[in-house]
Amino acid sequence: MNSLVFPGQGSQFPGMGKEIYESRADIKEMMNSANDILGFNIIDIMFKGTEEQLKQTQVTQPAIFIYSIASAKVNENARIEMVAGHSLGELSALVGNGVLSFDNGLKLVYERALAMQEACKENPSSMAAVIGLEEEIVESVCQEISTENNLVVPANYNCPGQLVISGHTSAVQQACEILKEKGAKRAILLPVSGAFHSPLMRSAEKRLEEVILKTKFNTPSVPIYQNYTSKAVTDINEIKENLIKQLTSPINWTQIIRNMIQDNCYVFTETGPGKVLQGLIKKIDSSVEVSSLSN
Repeated sequence: MNSLVFPGQGSQFPGMGKEIYESRADIKEMMNSANDILGFNIIDIMFKGTEEQLKQTQVTQPAIFIYSIASAKVNENARIEMVAGHSLGELSALVGNGVLSFDNGLKLVYERALAMQEACKENPSSMAAVIGLEEEIVESVCQEISTENNLVVPANYNCPGQLVISGHTSAVQQACEILKEKGAKRAILLPVSGAFHSPLMRSAEKRLEEVILKTKFNTPSVPIYQNYTSKAVTDINEIKENLIKQLTSPINWTQIIRNMIQDNCYVFTETGPGKVLQGLIKKIDSSVEVSSLSN
């Protein structure tokens, strides 16, 4: 079986999407419409903006989404039997399987970005990548040092040996030091503005829930493997519920890929900027076929 997988925040780069934009008139029209939907010229920032401009959450998330959907449109006649997306990429995947229109998906992405950015201002928080350590050790350390006012939790289960933690900056830094002592090859802070996929995103979750419940969701053409449960979902109400919970819960990417393979998916096409997901998928199972629709 064939699948499309959509990347999340961090895969952006200056000049992203220009080739796709110039490839077809309908894609150019769709991408241009994003300027009106958002109320600013995001296409100009994608093509001419600096790395710093593209790192701003309210720009990064819609830019990656726009690029991903344009990329999927290039290959819209391919046979696809399932979809998944990493964090932000889950919203792109919901356009990929027809649950959301491009317009509604982009509006949700932008509200999500603004809500997350606002939540980041409430607490000095961050994330860190932990490389080369068993998941159980990382989970145990987080549980041991975490308190209500100094929180750190596992946030992204990216692949075996790569787990991202998230929380109050002081707790994340403390966890990194302990994890290095316990044998982690690396435990380094990431250049992000806050503690994504942790309870510190609770205010963003509430704001996003209000928008999701007002948005039109369609019946999916193929199942989506969602971040919150890592299982195939086709029920619209369940899709909404999982999408809301995603902001404060860990991304179970390793289990998503394993579940897709168990359901006979052996061809994964990354649909959006970069090749991060291809690398992660190969580390999860080197026998599967991975490729990219990026331009």
